[in-house]
Amino acid sequence: MVREKVTVSTRTLQWKCVESRVDNKRLCYGRFILSPLIKGQADTIGIAMRRALLGEIEGTCITRAKSEKIPHEYSTIGPGYVTAQDIISPPSVEIVDNTQHIARLTEPIDLCIGLQIERNRGYSIKRPNNFQDGSYPLDAVFMPVRNANHSIHSYGNGNERQEILFLEIWTNGSLTPKEALHEASRNLIDLFIPFLHAEEETLHLEYNRHKGTLPPLTFHDRLAKLRKNKKEIELKYIFIDQFELPPRIYNCLKRCNIHTLLDLLNKSQKDLMKIEDFRIED
Repeated sequence: MVREKVTVSTRTLQWKCVESRVDNKRLCYGRFILSPLIKGQADTIGIAMRRALLGEIEGTCITRAKSEKIPHEYSTIGPGYVTAQDIISPPSVEIVDNTQHIARLTEPIDLCIGLQIERNRGYSIKRPNNFQDGSYPLDAVFMPVRNANHSIHSYGNGNERQEILFLEIWTNGSLTPKEALHEASRNLIDLFIPFLHAEEETLHLEYNRHKGTLPPLTFHDRLAKLRKNKKEIELKYIFIDQFELPPRIYNCLKRCNIHTLLDLLNKSQKDLMKIEDFRIED
């Protein structure tokens, strides 16, 4: 178990993992803080993050099993015990807990069970009549996050009152709580990106209504527009991966350690022109 002393910054919004542990192969725990926040922000972020952690992260589960030796899913099939370590899986599949019990055998038989796996979100309940070619549907819980909670600590007085957001995350071992936090954050960003383009779309509609088709903005036109709105958006949380940049421009920016829009806006046009393979027409 790892613990760190909680410190609060009054200047820059920061997050930190203050506790991390692995209870067993199928249960990992992480505790994170985000601060300093003004009153009300911690609850807004906490509620959104909890819903994203529980509902917006994909997971992989076994959804169907098939064996010609078994007449139905509750049959006795032989001596000994069958566990997940007996599964022959492709290189792209990793079994989280190879001690997971599958079956108990009461006599020597050749046992071959085919398993179908799927990647999805949420959960799936089997339908009693959903049998195909002798295969049996299985209930599946795709959610890699088993639970998530948030709490708030307030400090300061009057107008100076601020908040610290605490996030607790339990995962099933297929990913760490930190990985779950990052993926949930990216999924939330993807959901809000369309709202960032709402103003631009409105301008397109107004122009089309009066004068015709608006010519496409060049890369530098977009950059100038974003610089104008720099103070209104937390640009350091918007990644260039989420924009449909041409591969050449994208690779040029990545080579120069430009990963977010904030990184990009901190570069002048002169700085960008110094980047290898980055041309003025971009």
